[in-house]
Amino acid sequence: MNLPTVYLAGPITGLNYEGATDWRDYASKELAPDILGVSPMRGKDYLLHEQSIRDHYPEAVLSTTKGITTRDRNDVYTCDAVLMNLLGAKKVTIGTMIEAGWADAFRKPIVLVIEDGNIHWHGMLEHVSGWIVPTLDEGIHIIKTLFWGKHEKRTDAEESSLFYRKTL
Repeated sequence: MNLPTVYLAGPITGLNYEGATDWRDYASKELAPDILGVSPMRGKDYLLHEQSIRDHYPEAVLSTTKGITTRDRNDVYTCDAVLMNLLGAKKVTIGTMIEAGWADAFRKPIVLVIEDGNIHWHGMLEHVSGWIVPTLDEGIHIIKTLFWGKHEKRTDAEESSLFYRKTL
């Protein structure tokens, strides 16, 4: 049986390598072993020393504009859900907003992690997001609950620990 996959969407351009990978690595570890986190940064160790990642790198096949677009669209298309982390974004991430559109068009559930006053706040993003929460841990919890029962048994206590949050 294949593991459920979750695309880890969020800002990359303008961040250093650690800033683009730290939350994705954390989410992947928290979701494992039952859910596979799919990072758009996988296979891009050549960006390790970048202090401000550019929107594309023509000399790197995975980071050309066409390479980024093709792989990210395929990742959203083939995943089971999208965890979109926009916490602390300083500027609008156009690529992530396109991924939100793809996810909606492909009918992939979106768990949006965003704080009040975030530059991305928009009614259309709110509308396409199935869940909106203010912390990454809450977003990870929702992703886990989407797939409970598909790969492991949970106790009644774990099932009853689900939280409910009003949309921001």
